[in-house]
Amino acid sequence: MAPDWNEVWKSRQKQHELSKASDDPSHDWNRKENAERYNTNSQSAYDDRIRLTLDGLDISRDSRVLDIGAGPGTLAVPLAPRVREVTAVEPGAGMVSTLMERAAREGIANISCVQKRWEDVDIARDLSGPYDVVIASLSLTMEDIRAALRKMDAASRKYVCLYWFVDMPFWERMYADLWEPLHGTPYYSGPKADCLFNVLYQMGIYANVEMLPLSKEYRFTSREEMEVFFRKRFSVKTPEQEQIIDRYIASRIRTEGEDVIVSGDSTFAKIWWKKADAA
Repeated sequence: MAPDWNEVWKSRQKQHELSKASDDPSHDWNRKENAERYNTNSQSAYDDRIRLTLDGLDISRDSRVLDIGAGPGTLAVPLAPRVREVTAVEPGAGMVSTLMERAAREGIANISCVQKRWEDVDIARDLSGPYDVVIASLSLTMEDIRAALRKMDAASRKYVCLYWFVDMPFWERMYADLWEPLHGTPYYSGPKADCLFNVLYQMGIYANVEMLPLSKEYRFTSREEMEVFFRKRFSVKTPEQEQIIDRYIASRIRTEGEDVIVSGDSTFAKIWWKKADAA
């Protein structure tokens, strides 16, 4: 008998959340400084991913797009000039503020924001759908993924396009390598695209899948800035932990002029389907 893949997703997601540091402030997206840091990195480090994503969308100047987990506008801002309107769903106050400030600087007026988790969105009350395309790009952290997918499908009248990790992305490999040496407990990776495809399959949605390259880099103005960032990221508190992480990072850095860079490559998947009744 086949497993319930939604339950597999839930189990892996719960285990993943429990294995992360509760005192890591770097992923608190209500904080403006974190959102601005992410936005700065995304506008340089994610150029190839953004281009691949936007060029692969079936959109026109008349399209209405829903972007779930929009962050600081990584996709929403460059997408907006290509379509009629973008609705961005994003729970982080810092992310929403950064997105709207960036849109204003670039003279973009066709983005609206819904500051909520996707799980808490009422598509009849909070949105003005249905949308031609619903996107969720590297934002599928919902525990009940089946319920989240049903809502995405209901909000779309043409296409749903999901983007999710195939293997461990670079930053997760760092956690997998470092967490047990630093803290004495294993790190558990979250559910990946294979699990997502199987959830959709059990829902009767036979999605298309395309593999895409994913690169990530952390760029710093000095080695000291890099050390502070990663020590916070990995909840380093003792001199012994500092030695472990410093040795690990030292073998993975490169320099470009004054900048210090740590980077790596992995793979993500575009998983998409066309609504059965789409014109």
